Amino acid sequence: MELRHLRYFQMVAAERSFTRAAERLHIAQPPLSRQIRQLEEELGAELLVRGSRPLELTEAGRLLYEHAVQVLDRVDDIHWSLRALGGSRRTVYPIGLVGSILYGSLPRVLRRFRASRPDLDVRLIEMTTLEQLPALRDHRIAIGFGRLSFQEPGIVQRVLHDEPLVVAVSGDSPLAAGTGPVPLAALVGETLLVYPRKPRPSYADQVLALFRDRGLLPNAVVEAGELQTALGLVACGVGLCLVPDSASGSRGDLIYRPIAEPGITSPIIVSTRAGDDNEATTALLAMVTE
Repeated sequence: MELRHLRYFQMVAAERSFTRAAERLHIAQPPLSRQIRQLEEELGAELLVRGSRPLELTEAGRLLYEHAVQVLDRVDDIHWSLRALGGSRRTVYPIGLVGSILYGSLPRVLRRFRASRPDLDVRLIEMTTLEQLPALRDHRIAIGFGRLSFQEPGIVQRVLHDEPLVVAVSGDSPLAAGTGPVPLAALVGETLLVYPRKPRPSYADQVLALFRDRGLLPNAVVEAGELQTALGLVACGVGLCLVPDSASGSRGDLIYRPIAEPGITSPIIVSTRAGDDNEATTALLAMVTE
């Protein structure tokens, strides 16, 4: 399997048509069909339901499409990063972070850090806490900001802040009426939206544990890819979602209610390599602490 096979398949799957995919790829349709057939023969599975209009993906096709998108996006990221590195005279300083912490005070700190270090090419890379740990070990990032605690050899984690969680509901939800704190037990009757879908464990498991530790079981759980998707589903009336308080202003069409019970929080955690004496990391940690 070569990258071109994945690119060809991704285009056919996205367009649901060999003709339109061939036009976008600037190749003739017969060679494109042969490439997809070769891919199916190598994998030993039919990827497309031929004869359907528009083309439909088989179960194997849907699985491959999901992985192909991730692989090709990662290849594009690598290509961009290496090109940028080749054209930069500054030292690259990569920072891993989860998207949900960008609603709080960290962006202000990072702006200050960027301004104080013109010698560094500071790059922010969105990744889950679980993804940050191998990235730190492999020196793909210099420091990570996440929300989950792990016991990992060679990695040091420190809790910076325990951020309260609030429940986001649509305007027509019964929970939208009122302004006071909502008991956690009052949430179990509605569908709970959690994110991210993967990799796990993640913030989703952290939220589910808050219910489980209190002997509560949500009526139904729906997984979303990321925070904004979950909030969009809440706005559509699919259910409710627990989000960090700092994210409560990200959508004006939702209602945010505090939780009555104490301890309904999510930590902001900084992760570094044990024994790392990188001067830039020391400076950034000092700013974060301040």
